[in-house]
Amino acid sequence: MNFEFSEENEQKFQELLTKYPKKDSLMLPSLWMIQHQESWISPEAMEYLAKRLDTSPMNIYSVASFYTMFHLKPIGKYNIQVCKTLSCMLRGSEDIKKHIENRLGIKAGESTKDMKFTITEVECLGSCGTAPCVCINDDYIQNTTPAIIDEIINELK
Repeated sequence: MNFEFSEENEQKFQELLTKYPKKDSLMLPSLWMIQHQESWISPEAMEYLAKRLDTSPMNIYSVASFYTMFHLKPIGKYNIQVCKTLSCMLRGSEDIKKHIENRLGIKAGESTKDMKFTITEVECLGSCGTAPCVCINDDYIQNTTPAIIDEIINELK
């Protein structure tokens, strides 16, 4: 399987090249473009990006694997991210996570067989004042309860 930027992402990449003095400064924006294009960052995409940025695939991998927001394996259409830091845990995020796992029949770090849902435990979502917080793709659900989760999962199924 070969990877290439979509036409739209290639245009963005070319535009970014004019804005950054060094190619390796494009690594994070390029990883975001890959992930939005494919929903994850494959080894083939890392090799492609390494050639485009004149660096090694290992350098790309080390950056992509450092940040938890980058997915290095395929994920479901709906990535349910559950905050696992102190504020959310004190307000019940562990119970929310268990509820989601029971509802979907998978554990954190897994995807449903139909690749519709993935559960991911993440470090702080930055919504401590409205804990517990869950993020589904790019949408934050604050003051989360099992009833709210049930309603959302029912809508997404």
